[in-house]
Amino acid sequence: MALIRDIAQVCKSKNAGPFELTIDVVFEDQAMFQKVRATGVICPELFARLYGVDVKDVLFTEFPAGNAFKATIPRAIPSGDVGDTDVYGAQQHAPLLEVDIPV
Repeated sequence: MALIRDIAQVCKSKNAGPFELTIDVVFEDQAMFQKVRATGVICPELFARLYGVDVKDVLFTEFPAGNAFKATIPRAIPSGDVGDTDVYGAQQHAPLLEVDIPV
């Protein structure tokens, strides 16, 4: 088992407009990407569970050419609205860092 924070080259989040966040997980090489991909851990259901959204609201894409996974999810609070604590959405990747991958 390995935590995403220990095996991903990049794990980041950012706004995809004021109402959505996009989260990227990128691996250094094709071999690690394929190992992680084969586990099936990084999937729409993972993002739905971690971020409290319906799985049907997760736009999930695998990018084998870039050794990456991408998910776009609705923001709980629109960017800049009352109660928003991360206007740029740049700290929303944190829950992914502790996900265990059986590689």
